[in-house]
Amino acid sequence: MARLGSVSIVVPVYDERDSLRPLADELLPVVRALGREVEVIMVDDGSRDGSAEVLADLAHAEPEVTVVRLRRNFGKGAALMAGFRRARGDAVLTLDADLQDDPAEIPRLLEALEAGADLVSGWKADRQDPWSKRAASRVFNGVTTRMTGLPLHDLNCGFKAYRAEVVRSLAISGELYRYIPVMAAYEGFAVTEIPVRHRPRTHGRSKFGLERYVRGFLDLLTILFIGRFRHRPMHLFGGLGLLFTLAGILISAYLTVLWFAGEGIGDRPLLLLGVLLIVVGIQLFTIGLVSEMIQRNRLRTERDEAAGRVERVIE
Repeated sequence: MARLGSVSIVVPVYDERDSLRPLADELLPVVRALGREVEVIMVDDGSRDGSAEVLADLAHAEPEVTVVRLRRNFGKGAALMAGFRRARGDAVLTLDADLQDDPAEIPRLLEALEAGADLVSGWKADRQDPWSKRAASRVFNGVTTRMTGLPLHDLNCGFKAYRAEVVRSLAISGELYRYIPVMAAYEGFAVTEIPVRHRPRTHGRSKFGLERYVRGFLDLLTILFIGRFRHRPMHLFGGLGLLFTLAGILISAYLTVLWFAGEGIGDRPLLLLGVLLIVVGIQLFTIGLVSEMIQRNRLRTERDEAAGRVERVIE
């Protein structure tokens, strides 16, 4: 594979004042030694501990450093998207600002990227975090791997390298940044993983608790729906609709037999269940049809726009 040219480093920052100067002291010599055009984009996600002042000093002192400041704390996903919009490199790398990611691993991530991958995710094989976080992360990664089919050990590692086209294809909202490798794989990009060194936290504290894994499971359901059924919503809604309707019809048929046999069915909860399943099944099937029509209309619009662009070029 061809050697990638310029490199952008995106660093989301939230209340990491004491880590920023040591991070710059480690990071800048590594990226300067790459022998490429490099930019370091530090995104201040509404920090309130004085990080903004430290970042401003770094931006004035170091020509490679650019600071993007969000108006308030929007979350890591929004910070990453702000950095991605500003990034101009052929390769884009992300790492956290807490000094647990070792900048010396950057050349290895780039090598894996240039070996043919579109996205290289770090794997904290020897994770230096409390056992509670390690255990929860192992469960989270195991469930996600099984449900998505993407065989990665550490989906949530913030140390990653991307080709620019991957970054441009991403649309991250909320906390979906945890599933960037899954989203990239669903888009057809080649995703791989390499072990990276992980260090104990020396400044500040983690901004995430165990509750994020509960939210993460709900986000996983969103990703599975978007990835598997975005282009065929009828397969989901129609399938569920048919299943519910069939169950309702079977229940109603059973009750009809009882009614013909002379038994009363008007006060049976099963009657309400059967009717409810049929109604819900028809509604789901209708939602599937409407979703398919929306999808077809969008594809037709994109096709017409593409044809219009071609026609204008020919003219």
